[in-house]
Amino acid sequence: MARRLVIKVTCGPEDPERCNQAFTVAAAGVASGAQVSLWLTGEAAWFAVPGKAEEFSLPLATPLATLRDTVLELGQITLCTQCAERRSITPEQVLDGVRIAGAPAFVEEVLGEDVQALVY
Repeated sequence: MARRLVIKVTCGPEDPERCNQAFTVAAAGVASGAQVSLWLTGEAAWFAVPGKAEEFSLPLATPLATLRDTVLELGQITLCTQCAERRSITPEQVLDGVRIAGAPAFVEEVLGEDVQALVY
């Protein structure tokens, strides 16, 4: 069984390098065969909405939409319930494959066996 990696990204365009690093590590994780779960919280919640990652730009970085799509294809992306509600993001507005879940689901994931959790 592949090792599990849970990554929580807590920032968006206001901290582009930290945000991009979280997506880069998540995409590298799935590419290496890890079971990756990427949690979008805070301003990163917007990246669950079509077109928002495409607007993100950071020089010399892989486009955020490419990294997001890699994780969506090979791993799991979760949008924080409260973060979505605070931004009036509804389930109908999010990308196909993105789930909305809250703290109990996050805690369950990070307390599993052989899980490495990272927060950006």
